[in-house]
Amino acid sequence: MDPKECQFQAIQEISEGKEKTPPRTLKRNFILFVRRRITPTQERKLYQRADALIEKFSSNKLSDKVAAVLENKAEPLKAGDLVRIKSKEQIEATLNHLGRLKGCSFMDDAMGPYVGTVQRVLKPMERFVDERDLTVKKAKGLVLLEGVMCQGTTTFGRCDRSCLLFWREEWMEKIEEESMS
Repeated sequence: MDPKECQFQAIQEISEGKEKTPPRTLKRNFILFVRRRITPTQERKLYQRADALIEKFSSNKLSDKVAAVLENKAEPLKAGDLVRIKSKEQIEATLNHLGRLKGCSFMDDAMGPYVGTVQRVLKPMERFVDERDLTVKKAKGLVLLEGVMCQGTTTFGRCDRSCLLFWREEWMEKIEEESMS
């Protein structure tokens, strides 16, 4: 552990509020400017239209082989199942030009360290609260994994919230307990 990460070592910086945050880029400032002036519904529609336009002209279309894998998935995962998270290359092959699969982003900073590891399913996601507009959203094909939490990102700086990460079932393969012995 880096000594600067220990709270005791950083007492002076904490008390004086000197902790540095990464500078915001022009792109990030623009996105924040727009987000503060439109509703979450308008933001989603804007993203959907932009996504459809980019998809129309993009050369990053999913290959037929990847599309077939996504369509022919096995039975849904359930709590307690053991899974192996696929390789980064396999996951990236399923992502669109925005780095998403069916709306779910693969966050390289937070999810990358878990690639190739064996994890246990905490539970499948059926619904969650969208904090942007405080509504309950339904979900299909998403799971939460035991103890797999976001540790903050380099994009936004340190975050201590420790959110559970949303994982697409297509990004993992179920394994049997016997094969772990």
